[in-house]
Amino acid sequence: MLMLHAGAEEIDFAALKAVPVPEATASHVPIPHHRLVDMVRHTLSYYGHIVTEEHLGITPDGMRFFGVLSLQSNYGDYTDQIGLRNSNDKRFPIGISFGSRVFVCDNMAFNADHVIKRKHTANAKRDLPGLVAEVVEPLADARDRQQRTIQLYKDTDVNQRQVDHAIMEMYRQGVINVQRIAEIYGEWEKPSHEAFSLRNAWALFNAATSAMAGRVVANPSSTEKLHHIIDGMCKRID
Repeated sequence: MLMLHAGAEEIDFAALKAVPVPEATASHVPIPHHRLVDMVRHTLSYYGHIVTEEHLGITPDGMRFFGVLSLQSNYGDYTDQIGLRNSNDKRFPIGISFGSRVFVCDNMAFNADHVIKRKHTANAKRDLPGLVAEVVEPLADARDRQQRTIQLYKDTDVNQRQVDHAIMEMYRQGVINVQRIAEIYGEWEKPSHEAFSLRNAWALFNAATSAMAGRVVANPSSTEKLHHIIDGMCKRID
């Protein structure tokens, strides 16, 4: 998801192309925001992925860009997404991410299952096509692996004791803070979406990611730790 609540505003691609780009320096080479979007679109298409929806945001001065592209999925109850981030004022590096739960926010949060970042240098500008391909080329296999993982979560029933242990393990490992514990329990007991009403590991995973969505972090290891905890639950089920 794309959240803009720290000054940035949503923008369409045509307007994004008109945003001016600062002059390059010896140590910092700005990259037009629209070039990043266009290259990701093109590379996704080349490898057979179809973009079904996109949300783009930019700060008033045009220096910082945030975006989320949603991909066509055959799985029904979740959408694979590509997260994008670019800054021409040295605030943060170029960022490209992928996952079933992508969170990009203008408060600097940039979370997903897989994240790569690259500083704005002459080499980064030269290597941008390769940087994009680094994410997109193996994406089909990553989506297949992700689907197998999600199917395992759906096939794994869990009881209340296991849920209690998993949530406390999220807290112990720093995936969530103490305030999020009640939010996850609330989403688990009364899911916002009917699809997550089944008492399985997939429903718990979604309860956790729903609570984490507003967390102001830029550390993808939180998602990795969450997967590790849920994976462990699945392995413990007979």
